Amino acid sequence: MTSAAKSERKSGQIAMRTPPVVSPQEWEAAHEQLLVKEKAQTRARDALAAERRRMPWMAVEKNYAFEGPDGKVSLLDLFDGRRQLIVYRAFFEPGVFGWPDHACRGCSMVADQVAHLAHLNARDTTLVFVSRAPQADIARLKARMGWEIPWFTLTDSFDADFGVDEWHGHNVFIRDGDRVFRTYFINNRGDEQMGGTWNYLDITPLGRQEVWEDSPEGYPQTPAYKWWNWHDSYAADPAADKKWAEVSEAGEAAFREASTKQ
Repeated sequence: MTSAAKSERKSGQIAMRTPPVVSPQEWEAAHEQLLVKEKAQTRARDALAAERRRMPWMAVEKNYAFEGPDGKVSLLDLFDGRRQLIVYRAFFEPGVFGWPDHACRGCSMVADQVAHLAHLNARDTTLVFVSRAPQADIARLKARMGWEIPWFTLTDSFDADFGVDEWHGHNVFIRDGDRVFRTYFINNRGDEQMGGTWNYLDITPLGRQEVWEDSPEGYPQTPAYKWWNWHDSYAADPAADKKWAEVSEAGEAAFREASTKQ
């Protein structure tokens, strides 16, 4: 097959024009060339996250109320004792396509992608979903779809006040004692990146809380890799695992050495 060859496979009536097929050496060269741009994008993403951690905070002065599985709760209650809170507005309510059997298809895709919450919780961060559906319907939907995300019912103007009354989006909050502050908001295509632990942490005011990050002075930070754990093995104030520390240090050293040769 030449570089100008077209794939024999067709989509409809239009032949699919594929990239050239090359030797392993040519493929490696092309990959290395692309990797330069990918690394630049990674560094730019890290710099943007560092700037995000320096965004000003907005005090939340209004008392918002939600309904949960055990009754009425406040915005402060949604933190579940943790310092950071991410609230995703999912559309599941009368008038939404799919009701009452399903939530919005897009919001459901977001829910399907959410990583195990234990990893976020280990970084002092809580993720919740909110909708206008009653709790009985939310419980039914979660059971059907296998979702374990904490999911609360909106009862007031929270969605309108935080830009999610007509479209989905993530609002991020931090608390200082009983005071709550809004720190970030992302919606539309920005929501596409949500679901993974790292992307969630990157939109929080404290970030991943690892020592390599460019964060303001005094922000909590621990060595990278060492806080990672199996999702069923996190514990409050755990002692460092000596064996895992050795493994992670060796892996990081090898990674750094390889990076300097590229």
